[in-house]
Amino acid sequence: MEPETPHRRRLRYSGKNPRRFEEKYKEHDPAKHAETVAKVLASGKTPAGMHRSIMVAEILEVLAPAAGAFAVDCTLGYGGHAHEILSRIQPGGHLLGLDADPIELPKAEARIRAMGFGSEVFTAVRSNFAGLPQALTHCGAAGTNEADIVLADLGVSSMQIDDPERGFSVKHEGPLDMRMNPRKGQPASFLLQKTGRAELGEMLVENADEVYAEVLASALAGQVFPTTQSLVRAIRAALPRLRPDDLDLTVRRVFQALRIAVNDEFMALDMFLRCLPDCLKSGGRVAVLTFHSGEDRRVKKAFAAGLRDGIYAAIADEVIRAGAEERHTNPRSTSAKLRWARRA
Repeated sequence: MEPETPHRRRLRYSGKNPRRFEEKYKEHDPAKHAETVAKVLASGKTPAGMHRSIMVAEILEVLAPAAGAFAVDCTLGYGGHAHEILSRIQPGGHLLGLDADPIELPKAEARIRAMGFGSEVFTAVRSNFAGLPQALTHCGAAGTNEADIVLADLGVSSMQIDDPERGFSVKHEGPLDMRMNPRKGQPASFLLQKTGRAELGEMLVENADEVYAEVLASALAGQVFPTTQSLVRAIRAALPRLRPDDLDLTVRRVFQALRIAVNDEFMALDMFLRCLPDCLKSGGRVAVLTFHSGEDRRVKKAFAAGLRDGIYAAIADEVIRAGAEERHTNPRSTSAKLRWARRA
């Protein structure tokens, strides 16, 4: 007689607002727990494991996707922008979606396939936006290596920020990693340990405009911080007289600066902006969504130089920001800046 399988208790949802990412299982399953997800969204928060696409209406307006177009979403993320574009380029259109994250890319592809978009209209490729020319060359799905539409949303997705295991979160304990692709490169903990004071100070200024860069560099350079919270505690200890709100901003800026360095984000963005004109058809449009001044400066200068040299026929006169309602319902849109350009 075979032994009986021991009874396992059903997972209990820990109260109305569980604090731990792993305990928010209802938010991870929107199909089964739609009411819980709706309540989280209504409160102006992003459900665990999800991402709310930013400035969708504004992006669609400047890109003007039409039936039959070949589009590229250089930062697929959760797939929200891709879904909206895909819906508008049918029939006859194709979208190439890029993402460097090997954990989130398969989830996004499965999500889009479940919406009814097969391989004839959608191709997913693991690559960051700097690899756009190679992705276009090897894609072959649209029969061209020039796109009608290119979108690049440079922000970190909510799925990455909220998951403590990825090391992006300033709120929850987790390994100090921050790699977009955890299978490549060195984590942020290693970067801090091997970086000298002068180099770290320059990094904090260049990547995050950190006003206390010198003090923080002296306290953090060459030190061992295995977890996110060990780093947070060290930052707070280095600036004991700073007001709580200002200290929170400094913590976020340090994490931002490290994330940019770990993933070589500025180098990738510069490469993307250099190769972008050759990836656009005549009259093709590009929209780039940035989230801090270092990114926006690069996009602004590249578009202005392209307009001056006759590469672009038109560019955004002013940066476009999320409206008041979106900033209220989705606070992560507050720092977003949208710029666009049209190929000559």
